[in-house]
Amino acid sequence: MTVYLDAGTTYSKVISKDKILDEKFCLKNFDGKNYYILPSNIIKEQNIIPTRSCGHMANASENEIIALANGAKKLGVSPDATVLDLGSRDAKWINFKDGKFHDMDWNTSCASSTGATVEMLTKFYDITPYDLKYDNEKFTVTCGIFGMEKIMDSISNGIKPAEAISKFVHGIAYNAWTFAKRPDKIYLSGGFCENKCFTDSLKQYTEVVPLGRFVLCEGLI
Repeated sequence: MTVYLDAGTTYSKVISKDKILDEKFCLKNFDGKNYYILPSNIIKEQNIIPTRSCGHMANASENEIIALANGAKKLGVSPDATVLDLGSRDAKWINFKDGKFHDMDWNTSCASSTGATVEMLTKFYDITPYDLKYDNEKFTVTCGIFGMEKIMDSISNGIKPAEAISKFVHGIAYNAWTFAKRPDKIYLSGGFCENKCFTDSLKQYTEVVPLGRFVLCEGLI
């Protein structure tokens, strides 16, 4: 049995030729491979032993940056691509020149401006990511705690929660673009590919090409 696992803090992504999990977790079957997204705690509950793995929630055998680079190349990014992976816990990017590694950075010390914060906020205010819409105004997100303070102050002054969080997401998008050294084009990896408010906000600064949530998994194969 072959299992390729990207074990994120909140959700894990799995690619396997075998049917190893309940069908409800199977996102798709493509080219003879099953693609799963599931809460990370289930990986341990099911005692799934990966063939190769990366991520915070696994006894990882591979480096995430290398998996990101290999996966992005496999998915056909341009020779001079900047690939940004923005997940639940951290942010990382890699840049190629003429198809070869050129530069990278990885923020592993602060999760305040990544997916977990947005997920907690939407749950707290009982809204969904689909309620978030691009807002021309952005909250300056230098720290997640201060960002949440702005959200709460705005809501107490009459702004709807979805609007306030949308401004926060816009701030995250601006920070992500700046963190990646302001490229003209970003290939986006991770859960934010499915957050339209985020991608619409990021498009105000750069061209955005979503690669989906399985880039690192593809890089493990």
